[in-house]
Amino acid sequence: MADTLNDSLNNSMEEAIVYGKKYLEDLLSFFGLNTEVQATHDEEVIQLNVPSTHLNGFLIGQHGDNMRSLQYLTSTALKNNGFAHTRVNVDIADYKKQRADRLREKVEVWVKQVKDSGEPMSLDPMNPADRRIVHQVAAEYGLLSESAGEFRERHVVLQPAAETEE
Repeated sequence: MADTLNDSLNNSMEEAIVYGKKYLEDLLSFFGLNTEVQATHDEEVIQLNVPSTHLNGFLIGQHGDNMRSLQYLTSTALKNNGFAHTRVNVDIADYKKQRADRLREKVEVWVKQVKDSGEPMSLDPMNPADRRIVHQVAAEYGLLSESAGEFRERHVVLQPAAETEE
């Protein structure tokens, strides 16, 4: 019985991946881009990677807005068609990966500043994906981090792990 359930879940994940990949490729074809989207998954998230093309700037949009819209449309299409797995991450020309790498470098500098000064540091507001990266890097370096604020003002506060008294 458990094997049947696992097979059913794997099949539905595979079907969701195939559907999401085809849906995104069809969306891209409306912009005159006929390319093959690379599709993988980790845990519950379907990862769709669009290779670099002459339309990168347009597809990514300002601050990744168009890319997030493509991601939203693909996720909504999966939900509307009854797929159990609807969490989708769309990355175009490794934009998100490169952005995450640059953010990691910045966070490492901020971590050093907090460790050297012993003072908490409040960062600028950022989206949930960026905050998640900040929390991960802070934890790797033994710093405490917490999200504060609400809505568009939500930001991360980095704090030294242990207060030292002199």
